[in-house]
Amino acid sequence: MADTSFLGWPFFDDGHRALARQAEDWWRREGAALPEPERGGGDTGEACRAIVRRLGEAGWLRHVVPAAERPGGPERGENQSLERPERSGRERSERERSERPGHPERPEPSGHAGLDVRTLCLLRETFARGSALADFAFAMQGLGSGPLSLFGTEAQRREYLPRVAAGQAIAAFALSEAAAGSDVAAMRTTARRDGGDYVLDGQKCWISNAGIADFYIVFCRLPEGGERSYAAFVVDADRPGLRIGERFDVIAPHPLGTLELAGCRVPAGALVGEAGRGLRVALATLDVFRPTVGAAALGLARRALDEALAHVRRREVFGQPLAGHQLTQAKLADMATAVDASALLVYRAAWARDRGGAARVTREAAMAKLFATEAAQRVIDEAVQLLGARGVLAGAPVERLYREVRALRIYEGTSEIQRLVIAGQVLAAEAAVAGDANGSAGAGAGDAGASAGSGENPHGAGSGKAASSPTGFAERSPAPVES
Repeated sequence: MADTSFLGWPFFDDGHRALARQAEDWWRREGAALPEPERGGGDTGEACRAIVRRLGEAGWLRHVVPAAERPGGPERGENQSLERPERSGRERSERERSERPGHPERPEPSGHAGLDVRTLCLLRETFARGSALADFAFAMQGLGSGPLSLFGTEAQRREYLPRVAAGQAIAAFALSEAAAGSDVAAMRTTARRDGGDYVLDGQKCWISNAGIADFYIVFCRLPEGGERSYAAFVVDADRPGLRIGERFDVIAPHPLGTLELAGCRVPAGALVGEAGRGLRVALATLDVFRPTVGAAALGLARRALDEALAHVRRREVFGQPLAGHQLTQAKLADMATAVDASALLVYRAAWARDRGGAARVTREAAMAKLFATEAAQRVIDEAVQLLGARGVLAGAPVERLYREVRALRIYEGTSEIQRLVIAGQVLAAEAAVAGDANGSAGAGAGDAGASAGSGENPHGAGSGKAASSPTGFAERSPAPVES
């Protein structure tokens, strides 16, 4: 059983602790009944559809959209334990100014639109510990609809978000391209005005939920606005001119493929956010959801530690349990320390986003994502080593964890990109404190890295000196995003 002592940390409110217990109890009752393709659960796409429906019916997807957009509105008492305390009049006025469109330090028009990042992290950790596919289905509902939560018009939010929360519509985030992973500025998909519409042309690659999504948030160049002008659009899956191209098989199965846009006409009302500032939409979405990738890695690492602990206590070696040997104890100590350190960084980033008053948590989010995903890889590798031959049996829990954790170091910003983001933030902060006129290089690195969101991955892409987003596997540097 996974350690839950971390719930006593001051990062959480009582509402978070209650939610974590409810999620754990629900998973024990219902988790085994969720479809699992690797255990004979059928097609991956159909399995994801079924999982999304079940998560929606159980109420968990309500947490991936703002309370106001949840089916039937917020449940009684639902927000009271999780909402941020009221601020002073001066703080409120400063916040309101920062949330106005175009404010340089507040990309989201309304904070983070009522999304509680600690809640998202707690749920991703719980679901990932039980099933990476369930975590994926939950996470993509949030990431794919995130641009609408943060930047959508009232009509867009009303049309899509209640269905996302109910599990009746599957969302997808389409940023990456074959030649635009971490370097999202290299994207070639375009949107051009034609009367009252926009016409989209190009191809998106490595898109999670490709083929099963009901709508996609598609990021494009906007040539009429200049070389660095981008836009985001919500595109229904049945829109003429949009088709699904190649599908990909990956080591941890989930729906992944390409989108082909050929003269895909969408109304002006499909524009998400401001024309020309599409990467701002991607970056703001990344800022909210990147710590949750660390939380998913944390869930995988906890499961690996649990599996290792159970094995070393019962396995007899040289006349005593494997747990009695000092080399085993040293491994366990390193694994447990890595898990706790990851949790501290993940929930610090989530807390800073929810309650810390920071407009952006780029540095904290990057640290959480980098450390937790890298640490999870090490923890799982040690678990495989401790289990020996049993650890490499196809379908064994730790063998599956070994495959499932690998993509997390790539999507929503590769580890290499996260290091650039962190270094840029540190250099920019030092330059600001020192008043160093040469600090612009550091600040630029911070901005470039922040705009980088992922690499080319099963979720998205990233960018170099422009901006990036949260979904891709990175080929180039220096920016990560995901689609």
